Amino acid sequence: MVWLIGRDGMLGRELSGLLRESGVPFTGTGRQEVDVTDKNAPLDFIRGREFDYIVNCSAYTAVDNAEDDAENCAAVNTWGAENIARAAKEAGAALVHISTDYVFGGGAVNPRLETDRAAPHGVYGKTKYDGEICIQNMYEKYYIIRTAWLYGQGGKNFVNTMLRLMAEKETITVVDDQTGSPTWTFDLAGAIVRLIQRQGGNEPAAPFGIYHYTGAGACTWFQFARAIYEHAKEFGILQNDCRILPCTSAEFKTKAARPAYSVLDTSKIRAALGITIPGWEASLEQYVRQLEVR
Repeated sequence: MVWLIGRDGMLGRELSGLLRESGVPFTGTGRQEVDVTDKNAPLDFIRGREFDYIVNCSAYTAVDNAEDDAENCAAVNTWGAENIARAAKEAGAALVHISTDYVFGGGAVNPRLETDRAAPHGVYGKTKYDGEICIQNMYEKYYIIRTAWLYGQGGKNFVNTMLRLMAEKETITVVDDQTGSPTWTFDLAGAIVRLIQRQGGNEPAAPFGIYHYTGAGACTWFQFARAIYEHAKEFGILQNDCRILPCTSAEFKTKAARPAYSVLDTSKIRAALGITIPGWEASLEQYVRQLEVR
């Protein structure tokens, strides 16, 4: 049995569907059922229930808002993670926790390894990294999966924002000096389901520890936006034309600093799960094509 925390979020919704399709029994909760910032709430929820896995998709992800809302951000990303790890330890369940590329600072030129030193800059990244440390200090049976540039149905994300702006405006500007790997929630959810199934199946279980998962390949936000536009036009999602112009991070200021290079090395999770990760372009095309159907 799996306890899915953050059922109503973008990744949680995708994961709910895949768990159901895969025949994996699970219970999903949102904040209205279990407030993870309450130290006792996760412990109270597991009493009388048996869980093999707890998957934590809950997070405070408003990166810019976090700069002025550090206490609430930490309550979810740091202390919430610790509270969930405590419950996982009590239940004897393996914990799958979703983290972020923001635990790393700037300055990289090669894809980040799981063993690279974390040096988060903003409140969001610091609280997520502190959550990782709390989990590791609390309990040894964990999978921390760092991901980046996540998009999918049912949540605020770059793809949906770009499609809205492209439909409303004749010209938009997009940052062209930040590089990362777009990641479709469907792909990440599939990897999590495989992780769970291998633990109880005939194939060797993945060792506990920290893993990176993103779409294969890399691009800038500007290149990502161009690809979104091209597919939206191809599948008839956009009827109007929109010019997309590149700009620098200095020209497009945000309250929280973004990593200039946040590509993550995914070789460890590919080897552990025996998977091939789709290229970000192919996944984006499939996602936009689905929008046409819906």
